[in-house]
Amino acid sequence: MSDSGLILTAVAGIFLLLFLVMKVKLHAFVALLLASLLVGVTAGMPLTGVIESIQKGMGGTLGFVAVVVGLGAMFGQMLEVSGGAERLAQTLLQRFGEDKAQWSLGLTGFLVAIPVFFDVGFIILVPLVYGLAQKTGRSLLYYGIPLLAGLAVTHSFVPPTPGPIAVANLLGADLGWVILFGALAGIPAMIVAGPLFGRWIAQRIHVGVPDYMQLTPKDPDRELPSFLTVAGIILVPLVLILVNTVTNVLLPKDDPTRTVLGFLGHPFVALLIATLLAFTLLGTRRGLTRDEVQNIATKALEPAGIIILVTGAGGVFKQILIDSGVGKVLGDMMAGSPLPPIVLAFVIASLVRVAQGSATVAMITAAGLITPLVATLHLQGPVLGLLVIAIAAGATILSHVNDSGFWLVNRYFGLDVKDTLRSWTVMETLIALVGFAVVFAIGLFIH
Repeated sequence: MSDSGLILTAVAGIFLLLFLVMKVKLHAFVALLLASLLVGVTAGMPLTGVIESIQKGMGGTLGFVAVVVGLGAMFGQMLEVSGGAERLAQTLLQRFGEDKAQWSLGLTGFLVAIPVFFDVGFIILVPLVYGLAQKTGRSLLYYGIPLLAGLAVTHSFVPPTPGPIAVANLLGADLGWVILFGALAGIPAMIVAGPLFGRWIAQRIHVGVPDYMQLTPKDPDRELPSFLTVAGIILVPLVLILVNTVTNVLLPKDDPTRTVLGFLGHPFVALLIATLLAFTLLGTRRGLTRDEVQNIATKALEPAGIIILVTGAGGVFKQILIDSGVGKVLGDMMAGSPLPPIVLAFVIASLVRVAQGSATVAMITAAGLITPLVATLHLQGPVLGLLVIAIAAGATILSHVNDSGFWLVNRYFGLDVKDTLRSWTVMETLIALVGFAVVFAIGLFIH
């Protein structure tokens, strides 16, 4: 097939994927597999080759992602069940004081969303927002936007959350660089989209606690784990992974220290250590039986399973693009573009995000399309970490009525569609633009 035919096949495959997700309402896992299958056949691959590519793409992706997302989900579930997220929020609110509650809620969201899924973290912590709004008479958005910004930034930018894990795996990026650049881009994005924008929008939209949101009150006598224990467990895997990345740069390959730290700092080992610490320090040490801990861990894998499968199907889409020859043509075409790779990554992810709503699907689709460019330009090292965050930023932009997060905020804050667009959608867009601006600036100095 000619190069133009292969490009048309790729474009048709992407439109088919969007049609299946948006109009047919087919699950993203099935839609990605079906689109991959049809792209492979249309591109002229032998039928047995299409099946082999599907198996290779799924296996190659899940060999890494399944382990990391599975361990991260168990770790997060233990933090939720033990009250660890509440402890972080309460301690930070006390330390910052009520007048700086916006900043403490933003930081709480930033820390909690590292191991806990975005929607779960929001539902656990939204009673704090209700309480503060009722006590001070301020708009819910004054406190709610900073919390949402902290949660959303880490959910998109900082592993071991599933989105950046999946993109890093598809691009072959070192997680240490992704964590470092995710934090560098995420903190200013959280500040601008959280406390600063929250203060501004709260003066324009005053909303109280919705009458229908009567949450079950938490037991006031419930004993929560200590702040240091919770913060320490969250930081363990991040520090180990970052130390591994730093030693890879500073120490020679045959250095035994580098070998040991490389082993401990591999995401598999780092997250396994953190998960075992969570089982022990937040579970059995606090009175839970081993059976109860096992049940908590099992329950955590239910939502994780969906994410793992969707990510695997994204790996299939990438593999089909490469094996069919579409990838090479796409890579050559993008390499000839006047736009830098970081800008291309951001733009592609943004377009897919706005079209179909799901940040995860946008990240995975953009990563599959950008992967051939990585091979064509022989990109490696820190640049791949910047590409991951550029894709994550694009996949965060302009959340609107086709995104489940939009309706979650709409319901819990009792907003109409117009005010949800003015608050939540603008907040998500600020996160995307500030995060992208930071990685673009860093990219000017790293090649």
